[in-house]
Amino acid sequence: MSLESAKNYLSRFNAAERIQELPASSATVADAAQALKCKEEEIAKTLSFLVDDQVVLVVMAGDVKVSNPKFKQQFGKKPKMIKSDEVEALTGHPPGGVCPFGVNEDAEIYLDESLKRFNKVYPACGSGNSAIEVTLEELELFSQYKDWVDVAKTV
Repeated sequence: MSLESAKNYLSRFNAAERIQELPASSATVADAAQALKCKEEEIAKTLSFLVDDQVVLVVMAGDVKVSNPKFKQQFGKKPKMIKSDEVEALTGHPPGGVCPFGVNEDAEIYLDESLKRFNKVYPACGSGNSAIEVTLEELELFSQYKDWVDVAKTV
């Protein structure tokens, strides 16, 4: 159902037909890069956090991790990832398919500076075997993001 919500959401931007439903899993960065035949860093992974009771989604490049000090500086709290059994209820998408499209209305979406290295990136589309190729400008428009943040560290 989550893939359908992403499709419905992206249809308002005339982009639903661009969603790729993949024959293999794209639930991890490595799987997604292999399935899409792109570099891992070009995968735009969406991490889900709770800041107090606020759902915060951070879209970042596939080759970085969250920096605890930077996250705390940005959001005033240590990062607390949403437990896997609560992800779908809180974000609207299952683990492996969390994306910034068609999420629950109260979720806040942030884009991490780590994405600015690329002309195009590949976020998921609500399932563990879907993705869409977007430019950064499209990602901004489609995600209706709140702000750009710098909460990543290289691994």
